[in-house]
Amino acid sequence: MAWLGAVLGLALALLLFAPARWLAQALTTATNGQLQLVNPSGTVWQGRADLLLTGGEGSRSQTALPLGVRWQLGPRLVAGGPALGVQLGAPCCTAAPIGFVLLPRWGGMELRIAAFSSQWPAQLLTGLGTPWNTLHMEGQLALQTTGLTLRWDRGRLNLQGALVLDALDIASRLSTLRPLGSYRMDLKAAADGHTATLDLQTLRGDLLLKGSGEWVGGRLRFKGEGQAAPGRDEALANLLNIMGKRQGPRSVFSIG
Repeated sequence: MAWLGAVLGLALALLLFAPARWLAQALTTATNGQLQLVNPSGTVWQGRADLLLTGGEGSRSQTALPLGVRWQLGPRLVAGGPALGVQLGAPCCTAAPIGFVLLPRWGGMELRIAAFSSQWPAQLLTGLGTPWNTLHMEGQLALQTTGLTLRWDRGRLNLQGALVLDALDIASRLSTLRPLGSYRMDLKAAADGHTATLDLQTLRGDLLLKGSGEWVGGRLRFKGEGQAAPGRDEALANLLNIMGKRQGPRSVFSIG
């Protein structure tokens, strides 16, 4: 039986010391190459890497997150059942690591995101290709939540909690106005978890944006509009023409 002990020991060693590049390969495959962990070091369970955002296979667009990311994974018990705990930190953008818990469920899985606050460079989105590389946004993206749960059940997505995204002092190469303004996107799940509302508002600035929508059954339906503040029509005409369909001074756009 000595051979069995050796095999089990080898399997345990592979499990405990699996190289970080395995995680990098899995992330690249899962995101079709849009998120890539480059120059990974450490193990699957604890390591660091540079984070690259791309437009996917064949795209020339790419951006890198300053100072990369660090992670720590570990098994845990939640309500007596198995789960995977994740701590993810980005030195440039998170004051403390963001906590996740992934739980397998019958017919799906559940992802719990702990309360956090973070701030990311808007330029990162340029790497994802169209339309972000056309807009070429600058500014800061402040993301925060008091807690958010995503549950996949037989292919359907349910949400619990809320998420707020503040796009601060946003600029674009499509307009000479710098900045265009600051904006807030609010995502709030309904009590039943089957629907969520999405609201867009302008906090300040010369490009006035507003919109609202719903996330129902994993599908987003959103309608919004943009308009120039008085006296700024000429400076924003090009951007408003690209943003959506012009209806007089307004530019109307929709998703879903």
